[in-house]
Parts: sequence; structure tokens; C-alpha cells
Amino acid sequence: MIKTKEKLLSEILKLSPVDKAQIVEDILSSFESRDREGIDKLWEDEVENRISAYEKGQIKTKPLKDVFKKFK
Repeated sequence: MIKTKEKLLSEILKLSPVDKAQIVEDILSSFESRDREGIDKLWEDEVENRISAYEKGQIKTKPLKDVFKKFK
């Protein structure tokens, strides 16, 4: 099973960012509603933590144009 997961992850990582994001959304959508609520809460907490860290200057940022260059 571990080999299968590793192979699957290896193939997914070769995809474009948009395709990877779609796979993530498809997997998250497969959870039952009660499971999804817990996952959504975890993401909400993560976003709040990242915003707080950004506001405190604890996160390095890059200009958007530099980020987009990576995906061209």
C-alpha cells in the first residue's frame, strides 16, 4: 500500500498546479459532510495563523509577478 501511495504522489506532483488543486478538491469532496466540516475548520485555523504570522512579519513574501514566473 505504501508503494502505491508513493507512486500516486509521485505522479500527482508531476501535474500542473491547477490539476493538483482539482485533485485536492475532488478528494476533499469525497469526505462525508461531518468530516468535511472538521477539515474546513482546520483550514480556517491555518489561514488565520498564516494571516497573523504575516501581520507580525514572521512570513517572507514574494511579489506576485515573481510567483507567476515560476509557473510559466
